Amino acid sequence: MALVTPDTKLCEVIVDEPSVVPVINRFDIVLGVGDRTIKSICKEKGIDTSFFITILNAFINESFFLENVTGAFNAGDVVDYLRKTNNSYLRNQLPNIERHFAALISRSDSNNNLPLLFNFYREVKTEIERRIDSDNQWFDAIISAEQSNSEVSVAGNAVQAESDSIEDKLSDLINMFVIHLRGDYDRNLCHAVLFAVISLEKDICQNNRIRNRVLRPLVDALNSRNS
Repeated sequence: MALVTPDTKLCEVIVDEPSVVPVINRFDIVLGVGDRTIKSICKEKGIDTSFFITILNAFINESFFLENVTGAFNAGDVVDYLRKTNNSYLRNQLPNIERHFAALISRSDSNNNLPLLFNFYREVKTEIERRIDSDNQWFDAIISAEQSNSEVSVAGNAVQAESDSIEDKLSDLINMFVIHLRGDYDRNLCHAVLFAVISLEKDICQNNRIRNRVLRPLVDALNSRNS
């Protein structure tokens, strides 16, 4: 879709790209937004409009790049958003998938390969948790550097928009469901697990864009100023 502006109606963004619902939730915006503009909603919520539309545009548009690294918001604002994102993974999305996966196995016949897929999911979950632990160190270093006008002392994960092992493994898991699933199973629960994994993979992919195309340029600018 076209780039979001302050005068764009948020309802139009949500209808065109429903995957932004978790994003607006991280700004404490819930469904039932009416037909108000983003500028109006941000003013009511006390949200920096420039920052909000930057996050939305980076999340929605694959071609988005941050043009002005000396704008109204700083790296700490992006860190706060990404912390909320990681917390959402840990507290909601990952446990939800695991819970439904376990229920799927328990309510399905034993003549399937679901346990193998579940073990692979757990491996991916562990990798996500390790990355979040690494993120926390990097995020703390960014906040410290902003407060002390120094360079960031911890390098961030080498996650590139074109290739990310977690994205790749989640994509592999989706393909396992689509191509290699065998035996009898509860179809409704299977669909719930599959759609939840697809949603997680898309969310991680889109938030990697925010990491690479919004946060990293701000960190690079911070290091340049303080070197």
